[in-house]
Amino acid sequence: MGYTTPDEWDAHYARGASFRSLGDAERDLFATHAPAPDGGLALDVGSGLGELARYLADSGYRVDAVDYAPSAITLATTHQGDTGASDRDVTYLCFDIERDSLDDLPHPAYDLITFRLSWAFIQDRTRVTNRLRERLRPGGALCIITPLATAVPDNKRDIALDEDEISLLCAGWSVAERYDADGLAFVVLRDPASSQVTCSGKKRPSPHALTGAGVVVTDPVGRILLGWSARRRVWELPGGKNDADEDFLDAAVRELAEETGLKADPADARLLALLMDSTHGIPRMTAAVRVTSYTGEPTVTEPDLIRRWEWHEVSDLPSLAQPLFTPSAHVIDTVWPGLLTCLPPVHRYPIVPAEAPEPAQQAAEAATLRQAMADRLIEGGWMDAGSAIEAAVRRVPRHRHLPGVALEDAYDPMQAPVTKRTPGGAATSSVSAPWLQAAMLRDAALRAGDTVIEIGSGGYNAALAQELVGPHGTVMSIDIDPFVTDRARRFLDDTGYHQVRVHLGDGEQAPALLAAPGSVDAVIVTVEARDIPPSWIDCLAEGGRLVVPLRIHGYTWSIPFTKRNGLLVADSYTVCGFVPLQGPGYREDAVTRLRGGEVTVRFADGIPADTSRLDAALDMPRTERWTGITIAGNVPFDMLLLWLATHLDGFARLTVDADLDTGILHRPGGWDPAALVRGDSLAHLLTRKLSADDTSTNLWEFGIHAYGPHADELSDTMTDLVVVWDREARSAIPRLTVYPAGSANPRQGPHIIAKRHARLVFDWSVPGPSPAAPPSRRGSTARETS
Repeated sequence: MGYTTPDEWDAHYARGASFRSLGDAERDLFATHAPAPDGGLALDVGSGLGELARYLADSGYRVDAVDYAPSAITLATTHQGDTGASDRDVTYLCFDIERDSLDDLPHPAYDLITFRLSWAFIQDRTRVTNRLRERLRPGGALCIITPLATAVPDNKRDIALDEDEISLLCAGWSVAERYDADGLAFVVLRDPASSQVTCSGKKRPSPHALTGAGVVVTDPVGRILLGWSARRRVWELPGGKNDADEDFLDAAVRELAEETGLKADPADARLLALLMDSTHGIPRMTAAVRVTSYTGEPTVTEPDLIRRWEWHEVSDLPSLAQPLFTPSAHVIDTVWPGLLTCLPPVHRYPIVPAEAPEPAQQAAEAATLRQAMADRLIEGGWMDAGSAIEAAVRRVPRHRHLPGVALEDAYDPMQAPVTKRTPGGAATSSVSAPWLQAAMLRDAALRAGDTVIEIGSGGYNAALAQELVGPHGTVMSIDIDPFVTDRARRFLDDTGYHQVRVHLGDGEQAPALLAAPGSVDAVIVTVEARDIPPSWIDCLAEGGRLVVPLRIHGYTWSIPFTKRNGLLVADSYTVCGFVPLQGPGYREDAVTRLRGGEVTVRFADGIPADTSRLDAALDMPRTERWTGITIAGNVPFDMLLLWLATHLDGFARLTVDADLDTGILHRPGGWDPAALVRGDSLAHLLTRKLSADDTSTNLWEFGIHAYGPHADELSDTMTDLVVVWDREARSAIPRLTVYPAGSANPRQGPHIIAKRHARLVFDWSVPGPSPAAPPSRRGSTARETS
């Protein structure tokens, strides 16, 4: 028959089809084995047209008749009226015994529950039986009447039960009786029996896979133990196959002792992950185990397998001259994600651990360096003494997110270690410098309970944020690179920050998927952004903060915005450098190379100017103007660059290839000169060193070099702007308001920079002191041109 849905059964009854009529043998068996007690209640499941329900009512039961086919209930009710049966004796209900709640039945318990020719169509029979036995009154019976598989043709097998199915049906009852009813099985079940589940195996399987453990053990200063296998010609970790019924931790400790002589307690072994790959077509499962305490010294105990044991610096592993055994490499990658590159594929199943311990001497040294770093951050003005940021910096182990980086470098406030590069050497991921992380967290103004989105994962910064928002706050870290998110997730788990949510996705789009509009208190972007996509603004609550390294005409500032009346507003800038946002949000500069690549003209924003005649301009005599405007050598002038970028139509940046430099252009160090390109002419900013002032501080003067037929005009334009900046805006920090692209705003002109998603409107009429930042990172300084 093959009916499986209520619609199919509904159609069956609607076209007038029915089932085998209730026979005399069935009636006699009901009378003998299930007579109605006084006030007896019966539940007829799969009641169809109601024949059995009416019989039971005539026998003295009050009957609830249920079926999940509406047409069956309609026809049964009509038939009841035709036979004169009492309405109080049978209640018909459209009800699905598998999907509807049994609490919705008219009565909580019954003396008799029947399934006539319907049990074979129940999908989850064990579950239904268990729930219905709870609905039987004391002494009640579950009665099932069913065809037998041996008595029906193959095309009707689905309406019948075989002997195994009947045996399953009878399991769990103290009384299970079976009778014949003219070829039907009439099964009566009473007194549910309590039972305890048991387990049973199968026949002996054929060998299928290799299983074992790889053990990472380190000495007190964090060096890792590797053995040289003369047979395999590889370096490998201690470890090996586990015996039958031996767990991975016991196997790891046993193999460590057998191979190296080092003694450890299984309590000091931690299972970090299960790693699945294959060798020669055979599945291989390796348990990554970290042993954190041991006694003894490494000794060669099996010279036919391992020729020698050596302690290796972890930072040396990526450049080993001899190969690593593949399972050992995968285990090492579990402990120090990202340390080794170009590994063969593996399926990794992490075991979420408690905070992972580390060698005591290394932990103590790291703690000392961490406290010293915090002191330097306070001295440099990047974080306040006694602040929540200070407490977070002193607590979170930065070095645990930087495997292979020397502790001194990990805790250097000025260093931003690169964690991934392209094959060509370009950085695509890094952990930001501590001074900048502290400054950006301060600008984000995080409070306990806040919801924070981080664009660009690394682990360490997210851990700091989680410390600031506390156990009731939420930190979501997003990155488009699975290498980065996997690395961040493992480091966060290893240091106890399981609460941080790491999401693989596009940083421009993912916030809209992860957070409702107006639900986020802060968005911290830790990659260089060339635009501000709508999702970053929309997810922010009113008054929320967006801290973003925003690239403006090729120069990058970390800018803390506040959302006010749906717009972003900012009035401070910190020069910084980040790896660029990947994915659809990345925008290439418009680039023109002159003189065979010696000089490059870059347009980062706006419409690129025509550069087709600039090669000829560079062959003409140079025009030189000196402005008389000076600056101390240790004072940044990034606001002058922003002033020029927001006032010049045709603004560009110049770079000079050091390998091709012929001296045609002055090549400064540390910053790309601001330039003006108009038609057939070019001008750019530069500085020259003057004598020291009364305080023995070197002074530098701003000047302009210009080329081409209109060199005088361009040099005058740039000179005048430098002079006006010195007179009117040298102490100003422009207020920046971000409008959606295409929107009307009250300002027009060069103070507006149009990007794909946003319009940046700069107001230079707001005076203010320069924001504090480290001299070596705040921005371009004149001394860098020497």
